[in-house]
Order: sequence, then structure tokens, then C-alpha cells
Amino acid sequence: MKLAIHSSDLKGTVNAPPSKSYTHRAIAIAALSKKATVNNPLISADTRATIRASEAYGATIEHKKDSLVIKGFDGKLKTPDNVLDVANSGTTLRIMTAVASLAEGATVLTGDASIRSRPNTPLLNALNDLGAETFSTRNNGMAPIVVRGKMRGGRVYIDGSISSQFISALLIACPFAKNETKVIIKGEMKSRPYVNITIDMLKDAGARIIEDGPNSFTIPPEQEYDMRSYNVPGDFSSASYMMAAGALCGDVTIKNMYPTEQGDSILIDILGKMGAQIKWDEKKGEVKVSRSELTGITVDVGKTPDLVPTLAVLGAAAKGTMVIENAEHVRYKETDRLHAMTVELKKMGVDIKEEKDRLIIKGGKIKGAQVHGWDDHRIVMSLAVAGMVAGGTTIDTVESVDISYPGFFNDLKKIGAGVSEAQ
Repeated sequence: MKLAIHSSDLKGTVNAPPSKSYTHRAIAIAALSKKATVNNPLISADTRATIRASEAYGATIEHKKDSLVIKGFDGKLKTPDNVLDVANSGTTLRIMTAVASLAEGATVLTGDASIRSRPNTPLLNALNDLGAETFSTRNNGMAPIVVRGKMRGGRVYIDGSISSQFISALLIACPFAKNETKVIIKGEMKSRPYVNITIDMLKDAGARIIEDGPNSFTIPPEQEYDMRSYNVPGDFSSASYMMAAGALCGDVTIKNMYPTEQGDSILIDILGKMGAQIKWDEKKGEVKVSRSELTGITVDVGKTPDLVPTLAVLGAAAKGTMVIENAEHVRYKETDRLHAMTVELKKMGVDIKEEKDRLIIKGGKIKGAQVHGWDDHRIVMSLAVAGMVAGGTTIDTVESVDISYPGFFNDLKKIGAGVSEAQ
């Protein structure tokens, strides 16, 4: 599906959608508990994949108006009757691969073409070291993946430079192992805030996760989860597009933005350093941002990879040079986002250079163009912001926003964006 994006003057208020990251984890932890209610969940293509997988392992999930009521399997999951298709959800794949190691039989997990091209070797090696049997059917570390339990626990080293989801997956599953588990991360732990989210949520569910140091965790064996109830906060990753739109195209207020462990909240500080008029009322949970003249800066995205497409557009519209660095792990997302943003912003007349682990953007005028969304929700939403600056832009594969922010284009229209079906 294609949409035309016109030059826009924005004014109004939107609610940040519920966090995708928190919703995934809440569903998985609730399914491993006895019974829990997840309030204000994000219901999207990705989180529906986690719901389906949890049900395949034996959970019963009832979707009410603003909640999910989950009767879990209390750590005693059944072997799925069929192959688990996670669609486009990398988080589902990684978490449910680790959870599969708790079942007696064998589980097969796969997904769409994007999922079948994403690396998982560190997680598979770690699960094998912990006593499970796991392998990629194509011997390349990518889905389809086969997992046969049961994981026993033990001492394991895992590479932290590709994805924090590997570590979160282990932290969620290892408390059910028969033996104590020690997880030691080798190298830099990318996207550390997402691991912090996982640890906080597990502790809320009564799990014991002992942090021996910045890169080491000890997990006592044979634990039980007791989540009972969890309220999902607003999503700073999804709100980043609205913040960028306000800074470039008008006056926007985003609600449901309370302080959490989400690393992407750093965008508020980044926009301030770039010269944006932006204010965050943490008590009210409101971020207000107005059209501003921005200047490019250097940003390290080692902890916040999902911000890269948004930052690239901000840099393209700013004065001076924007450098987005420590970003190689962004190549292993739904798409190679460093390359995708380079290709598409060049179509829009932007002077952008792609290097192994960074983007260098010389800001200036963005021009309208026909751009490709790469079937990637974050590429589509960031290019929509660029289109509102430039006008005269069409974007394809826009249906991919259903992965994390199904109401994105409706929210844009609500605050005055020019969005229409492409001819």
C-alpha cells in the first residue's frame, strides 16, 4: 500500500501508543506465571505473534477492551502442536526460542523473510551450553530454528554486541532451569536499557536476578513467577516520530510519556541539544515540542538503536553535520537500517554517507521523492516525517506500521498532517 505525504503544519495532541517492548515481555512473563492481567497492552502485528506463541505453549489469553487476561502455564509448558510462526517479530523469536528450551519435546520456530535473515547464533550457542539442543535448519544461525529441551542451567558466555534480546530471552527462561545459571556477557552490551526493562519486570513478578556486575548475572534455579497484574507504559520509540514531527513541522503534545527504563527517552535530551523547543512534564506524562531551527550533533546510539531512522531525518533537516555512531548493530534489525535510510534519504536529495558503524549527514533541504519503506515500520514512520517537511512524497509498504504503531497515520491526520492515498 502507498500513501502520499504532503507538506504539513501540525498542531494538536496525541497519546503515545503502549510500549511494544513492555507488552512482549509482559505477555511472556504472564504466560510463565499462573494468572495475570496485562493492562493497556499494545495490540499489533508483533505482539499478536507473542500471544500466539504463548497460547501454543499452553497459555489461555482473553483480550478484553483495555487488557489481556492470561491464564499461564506456571513454567510447565507443553510442546507446541505445530510450527511457531513469529511473522516479523524478532523479539518474539528470541524470547520464545529460550522459552522453548523449557519444554520436554522439540519446537520449531520460523517467520517471514526478514526473520529468516536475522542472526541468532549467540542465543543458540548459549542454550546449547545450558543443556538444551538447538540448531538452525540451514546451519546459519537463522530461522527456522529447532529447540529441544530441557535446559538444565549452568555457566554461559554470550556475545552482547548483536542484540540485547538474546540476554533478555535468557533472563526470562533461566529462572526455571534445574540448576543455578550464570550469564556472562562478552564485549559491549548493546541496547542495555532493554535488558534493564526485562530485569525490572522479572523482579516485579517475583524473580530473583542477581547482578554480579555490569555484564554478569546469577540466576537461582527452579523459581516461580507471580506477575498477577502489569500496566504497560507509553512507548518512547513510537513517540519519537511525533516528537520529530513537532520539532520540524509545528506544535505537538504527546501524552502517556511517564519516566521508565526506556532508553529512547534520551531523544528529549538530544532534541534539546539540537536546539528544539521541547519540554517534558514527567508528572503529567506530557512532552511538548514546537517547530525549531535544529543543528546537527554527534549521537552514540549503542544503547538506543531504534532511534536511528528518526535521528537520520532530524539530521537531514538540521543545519550543519549530524553523525550517528556506534550503530553497526542497527544493521541486524528488520532491515539493514543504516543502508535503508541512506538509500531513501539520498532519493530526497540529502547528503548522507554510510560507513560500517555510522551515518554522516550534512543537513539541508529535503526534497520530495518516491521512497521505499522496506516493509519496515521504523523506516516508513521516519520517512513520513521527512515527507511532511518536504511535501511531494510517496511511501510504499506503509502497512508495516501495524508492527508497532497501528494508529500512526490516523494520529498524524488528527494533528493536521497531509496524508492521502497515492494515485
